[in-house]
Amino acid sequence: MTTELVKPVTPPRSHRGRGTAYIVLASAAFGSSGPLAKPAMQAGLTPEQVATGRVGLAAAVLLVGVVLIKPAVLRVRRDQWRLLVAYGLVGVAAVQVLFFVAVSRLPVGIAMLLEYTSPILVALWVRFVRHVRLPALSWAGTVLALAGLAMVAQVWEGLRLDAIGLLAGIGAALCSATYYLLGERGASEHHPIGMVTWGMVIGALGVFVVAPPWTLPAAVLTAPAEFGPWQPPVWVLLIVVALVSTALAYSLSITSLRYLPSTVASVLALTEPIVATVLAWLALGETLSPVQIAGMAILLSGAALVQLATRGPVTPAEPMPGDPVG
Repeated sequence: MTTELVKPVTPPRSHRGRGTAYIVLASAAFGSSGPLAKPAMQAGLTPEQVATGRVGLAAAVLLVGVVLIKPAVLRVRRDQWRLLVAYGLVGVAAVQVLFFVAVSRLPVGIAMLLEYTSPILVALWVRFVRHVRLPALSWAGTVLALAGLAMVAQVWEGLRLDAIGLLAGIGAALCSATYYLLGERGASEHHPIGMVTWGMVIGALGVFVVAPPWTLPAAVLTAPAEFGPWQPPVWVLLIVVALVSTALAYSLSITSLRYLPSTVASVLALTEPIVATVLAWLALGETLSPVQIAGMAILLSGAALVQLATRGPVTPAEPMPGDPVG
């Protein structure tokens, strides 16, 4: 559809506690995606099929909800579609598929930590491609985060992690960084909810090319999945991932930015990998070595320093209120 530009809504100043609650809940919702999706893959679904179920259902929920509640935010000019298509295919479809490939072959916490190197990649892009000088604290955070990643991967032991899973996690980080950079450009032209909705719809169409929804095996969907002491059907896990880990998570994240600066919200969102690791420990029995746990803390600390040191448009979450991952 082609019509006039819908300008983003300027968030009002309000209570920080409410915004903090929203972003922490959003991070918990995002963080549940790996622990919920991994049993579905262990039951027989491929990572591509899990991405199809997650993105497809979430796109349907968001599109129907926005059409019923606020259809005006879906208006897009013809010249804006190219950015939205790239945003949906790379920032939604590719990042989801690669993330689930990583989750299928790596512990959930490590897969999420790999994806969370994206703020560092964005900072490097801004410095060396855009030639924007960054604060010294930003570089300190980058070095610290990379050191933490090396500890998580235990590179001194010959990278015992699955090579394909490691590459998929790095690919997910690259796509996530692209998501932020495209979002930085698009957020000034689109209403954030409209952009997230179109991105999810386009991403779903992209994932459907790889794994059409009609190819999802009915026998696997109805089979029980091993989720801690419970054995829910696989289709139940897919619905929860789509509704809680995707549609609800995006909505909470966007709402939080009505009460918090994006720099604060993006740092609080770094609790997502910790939530994922704890859930994987509780529900899936995954464990990490003490060195890897220390590496997690160091990586998150470094990423937080990068975010805190960055101001203005180079902050990944600054232009993109949808702030997703996992």
